[in-house]
Amino acid sequence: MLQSNGYPVRGVLMAAKKYHLILSLLVVAVFLWSGIEVQDTRFTWFLEVLPFIIALPLLVFTYKRFPLSNVMYALIAIHAVILMVGGHYSYAKVPLGFWCQEWFGWTRNNYDKIGHLMQGFGPAIYAREILWRTSPLRPGKWLAFMAISVPLAFSAFYEIIEWAMSAIYNTDAEAFLGTQGYIWDTQTDMFYCLIGSAAALSMLSKLHDRSLEKVIALPVSGAGVSFGYRERGQGPRR
Repeated sequence: MLQSNGYPVRGVLMAAKKYHLILSLLVVAVFLWSGIEVQDTRFTWFLEVLPFIIALPLLVFTYKRFPLSNVMYALIAIHAVILMVGGHYSYAKVPLGFWCQEWFGWTRNNYDKIGHLMQGFGPAIYAREILWRTSPLRPGKWLAFMAISVPLAFSAFYEIIEWAMSAIYNTDAEAFLGTQGYIWDTQTDMFYCLIGSAAALSMLSKLHDRSLEKVIALPVSGAGVSFGYRERGQGPRR
């Protein structure tokens, strides 16, 4: 059987498809649940799950021609679930945040900080993979710098979106902001994104490298078997 970097192509493909199907079913199930009897307004729910609504067709459209690593798909799924739970309850009312508030003596529901931590943790790996596979950047200081900078830039942009929604819709977007009266909410949101980005690169880089090696064995639609790397140990083909 044809192999790439020691991985049987057919076996990798079948295992990957099964894994991706399971992730997809779980995420879609949570998405459907999140929209049932939402605890705040339907508008708040829509704003919170909008990133998933945008990302889903992009992931489906690029699935065959640009398959992502299993690590990246898993992080996307976790990220989506966090958004959907926040959308169902609104971030200030998520039970997990209240439990943590009681356990740690916090003065507010900090579930939104979990969301912003993930806003760095997931996108740092997303940026790392896409930049590695589509740009001249290779693992090292510059790739790590860019993998942190991209989530931070997006975090700042997201804060602008939140401000714009608040200015346009006034009280209807209050739950979407989730400040809970905390004057440093915007700054700490971006700080948690920075922590998440740095933590992801520190914890997952080696695992991400191994996961990426298997991507090169997956067929690309209309192109037979795609060997995404020029040689073993080098970055993906540009």
